[in-house]
Amino acid sequence: MSCLLFISGGELVLVMLLALLFFGSKAIPDIAKTLGKGMREFKKATNEIKRELEANTSDIKKDINDVTSTVTKETSEIKKGITDNFQD
Repeated sequence: MSCLLFISGGELVLVMLLALLFFGSKAIPDIAKTLGKGMREFKKATNEIKRELEANTSDIKKDINDVTSTVTKETSEIKKGITDNFQD
């Protein structure tokens, strides 16, 4: 934690002291609670967006994999046919 955003321990203590003086000791837990809820909601929304993207792109990924395997199979058959013609 000593290298968190290039803030040293002394600077962190100073920021906490200033926050305590500015907001008061009764408001800081409420502020922390609100920040925690906001971070939790942001993470939840981010995970939901990721889940939606994965769900909607799974069909596309499957189609791309099918095309890739078909192309790979056909090119290997063509290579085999070419090498068989040269060997004859």
